[in-house]
Amino acid sequence: MGRVLAIFLDGFEQSLGQHLMSEGAMPELARLAESSARFLLDHGSAQRTGLAGEHVATGLSPDAARRWSAVHFDPETYSVWQEGTHLRPFVADLECRTVVFDAPYFNLAAASTVRGIVSWGAHDPGVAQTAQPAELLAEFDRRIGPYPAASWIYGFAWPSAERCRIMGAALTRAVDLRAEAACWLLGERLPDWDLALVTVSEPHSAIEGLWHGVDRSHPLHHLASARPAGAGLIATHRAIDRLIGKLSRAFPDAQTVVFSLGGMGPNRSDVPSMLLLPELMYRRAFGKPLFDQPETWTLSPNAYPTLPPTGPNWHAAIGSRLPAFVPRPEETVDDRQALGWMPAAAYRSFWPTMPAFALPSYYDGRIRLNLVGRESRGMVRPEDYGNAVSEIEALIRAAIDPATGESSVDYVEYAGVDDPRSLDATQSDLTVIWRGAAIAFEHPTLGRIGPVPYRRTGGHTGAHGVAYVRAEGLAPGDRGIRSAFDVVPTLVAMTGAKPGRSLSGESLLLKG
Repeated sequence: MGRVLAIFLDGFEQSLGQHLMSEGAMPELARLAESSARFLLDHGSAQRTGLAGEHVATGLSPDAARRWSAVHFDPETYSVWQEGTHLRPFVADLECRTVVFDAPYFNLAAASTVRGIVSWGAHDPGVAQTAQPAELLAEFDRRIGPYPAASWIYGFAWPSAERCRIMGAALTRAVDLRAEAACWLLGERLPDWDLALVTVSEPHSAIEGLWHGVDRSHPLHHLASARPAGAGLIATHRAIDRLIGKLSRAFPDAQTVVFSLGGMGPNRSDVPSMLLLPELMYRRAFGKPLFDQPETWTLSPNAYPTLPPTGPNWHAAIGSRLPAFVPRPEETVDDRQALGWMPAAAYRSFWPTMPAFALPSYYDGRIRLNLVGRESRGMVRPEDYGNAVSEIEALIRAAIDPATGESSVDYVEYAGVDDPRSLDATQSDLTVIWRGAAIAFEHPTLGRIGPVPYRRTGGHTGAHGVAYVRAEGLAPGDRGIRSAFDVVPTLVAMTGAKPGRSLSGESLLLKG
């Protein structure tokens, strides 16, 4: 059917994009959208795995890949770590010439016929920096150079207006260099492709760090940093628009798909999942606090504690109030990244003596029972499992957000396995989806925890992803909501190649 240019906007929020298009700030995307079939995408619970990049790279859902989180737990040693991907990319078995640029969780080593470079400036790359052919890495470094916003991929900026300005400017420069790099790679160095997959990670980084600048309802929108944060976020999106236009003009013969799998919005997970829930479970087990609440945060005006612009980052500020805290990320060993920097991991030494505990998590709260026959020092008998999870759910639901007077919990998902002893290393017995952005819990029996400052102001809470598909035989127009897992089968169908294996979802062209 002709060659295909796929641009994956990692962390793009379609409602913000729609607003900027209507304001004239993203004219290239607006033109593309007008000439494309437009789909809203439902990523479902898979959005909360944080593995959108892996879902694109493999074309597999969490159930199909049997991977529900990047965080792994060993029930024998009670150790926990973050692990990259070992899964085979969907194009490894596809008979078409493929080039990838900076696609996260794309295992080039398992796709010997695919050319390109990964882990240049990706947000959560999931793989080590690799290139095929191997000499491309040195060529790319000479021609393009290192990623210019490396220190802002996971930027912590909201306490400082200047840091927000610098972060926005750095990510904007990074998008412009990414556009130059993609054009060189696809147009000069590796021009003979049938499918090109280019990932733009800057919306992910920018929204997580700078969201309070565009969200008028955000509790930190009143800070002096909000104005430069908003300006930086909009400038980053203007650069993304330039990239889309540049690539579209460079390859006018290509069918084009611009997409994001899930949406973004205010962060509702960092404080409750990384600190409040682990502390709640510790108090349930031992009847006393571990976290030493600073009085200055408790007395903070408007109950929203802030951090000094030149003071410690969030991890260090929280960690200084917890024993056994490691303030910096630890080295990656054998593709396993230690999570000692996350406050939840400070409770790890107590897990073997707790009936249930909260695992480190970037997104929803994740609780693991200390189950006899599964964990090496199990305390909960399998016959008591049902009652135990119900009791824990009731305990967590009783945690009130003082800012609203309502439960902090929206809903709780159970693992849903026939035998809880078969739980996977990336699963939890209970997953807690938070109702709002609680920075404190008020519990009727275990007392108050917090308030504590925000970490990221943006997170993975948007309702939908989006796909703009400009393909042969597909008329422009709005096509409703489809599964996010339909994107990869669509790319395969657009190339005209036969899929080499089963994929999750079905082509958007089938109902086009």
